[in-house]
Amino acid sequence: MLAVLIAGILAGIYVRSYRAPHPKAGVAKPNLLAADFVLPQLDGKGLQLSSYRGKVVLLDFWATWCVPCRQETPHFVELQQQYADRGLQIIGVSMDDTSEPVRDFYRRFHMNYPVVMGDAKTGEAYGGVLGLPIIFLLDREGRIAAKHTGPTNAKAFGQEIATLLPKQ
Repeated sequence: MLAVLIAGILAGIYVRSYRAPHPKAGVAKPNLLAADFVLPQLDGKGLQLSSYRGKVVLLDFWATWCVPCRQETPHFVELQQQYADRGLQIIGVSMDDTSEPVRDFYRRFHMNYPVVMGDAKTGEAYGGVLGLPIIFLLDREGRIAAKHTGPTNAKAFGQEIATLLPKQ
């Protein structure tokens, strides 16, 4: 009986922690303007999201301790290389508590795109970041074109990015 009760509690926790977050006031709904922010990069300089209008932006909420995030990072490095000249900009939003592990991770994975240090306020602006990774794909006007919660096949990102970028 106790085992069944514990299994039920654990199942409830699992479902709540891995389901898609509920957007507040439609913040994460497609075609809405992405919430603007100014967050510190690893070098301390501020990065303002709206300064990337005119580019397609892949906004990646992640953390160094997140296993799927670690697996996706090399694919994002490749995507940035492949599509940068056509107008793609990937921006990593680290949800780590401090920047030190993020700096080490950035160097180890040869990240070729800016990483900023996110916070609870930023997460809330995007409907709550209850699980990682969460990726938003923004069109050139800064509107949310797609949202992915949890691990996603890298080919899916490539296809979505290609539809938002001009044809070569």
